[in-house]
Amino acid sequence: MPHCVHSWSYRDPFSVATADQVKALIRSHADGDESRFYAVAIQVAAQAARSGHGKFSQELRELVDQVKARAKAFEPARGPKPVPLAQPRGELPGLLTACYPKTRLADMALPNLLSSRLERVLTEQRERGRLREHGFSPIRKLLLVGPPGTGKTMTASALAGELGLPLFSIQLDGLITKYMGETAAKLRLVFDAIQSTRGVYLFDEFDALGVERSSTNDVGEIRRVLNSFLQFLEQDDSDSIVLGATNHVGLLDRALFRRFDAVLEYSLPSEEVATHVMRGRLALLDTSNIEWPAAAKAADGLSHAEISMACEQAAKNAILDHTTAVRASGLVTALKERHCTHA
Repeated sequence: MPHCVHSWSYRDPFSVATADQVKALIRSHADGDESRFYAVAIQVAAQAARSGHGKFSQELRELVDQVKARAKAFEPARGPKPVPLAQPRGELPGLLTACYPKTRLADMALPNLLSSRLERVLTEQRERGRLREHGFSPIRKLLLVGPPGTGKTMTASALAGELGLPLFSIQLDGLITKYMGETAAKLRLVFDAIQSTRGVYLFDEFDALGVERSSTNDVGEIRRVLNSFLQFLEQDDSDSIVLGATNHVGLLDRALFRRFDAVLEYSLPSEEVATHVMRGRLALLDTSNIEWPAAAKAADGLSHAEISMACEQAAKNAILDHTTAVRASGLVTALKERHCTHA
């Protein structure tokens, strides 16, 4: 009896997608073009239905709807979505640097009150759509004040890392020129970027821009630059987070404080926080010999950054001595050396 050949053949569901559709799916995914990606997926579902793969077509449509709904829940309520930029383009490279931090709030050693306030910022940012539906805006303009090395810049990285946003640092040396018109024009470029690309924007050493307008050392051009900044900041209604950080809060113009949603104060670490910093920095080494109360006392008056540098020095000393055990005396000595450098 001859071998029977069926008049039909099994077709894998994925065969309903044409080569062009597969390429379009990959290209749109690579470009971050979600709308195009979903549109092509729906085309594949429609073609599957016409080819007799009704179940696969329905499952694909439901999957697209689920993914779109999930993405919508995390999208800004209005305005553009973040664009993954390796570096700013056009005239911005001299004004901004961009990075994608991996820092998290849990990586920081902060007092409970400050940590809670930052958690609140993150909560409002994640729920900004719901807040705006009821006529409220999330906290997004923050002024960070306090001594150097206490975590202001790291806070910018942590907010960006927690929210999956790029961190843009404004280069004030490229922004401020002796010609007021040029500086104001560059400020406008920065705030245009804040409006068009959602991210965390950090104005570090903010007192260079926000110096008190009545300062006797001030000149008319700087006052006009500050006025321009105040105007741009007040008009900014983007989805970006704008941070100003300064070590010299006393130099800031009083009008600035009204333009920010919150002022976060950073201080030198308490003994508890200092111990947390040291334990975290030395976590990969043997610290069983360290007397933490004595080490915390030696760290009194140092910033988070200075304590971290002292820990790094003590750790390297141990490693160079061919051991993983950090000596208590070695850590205390490194902390005292930072005091001398600090002085």
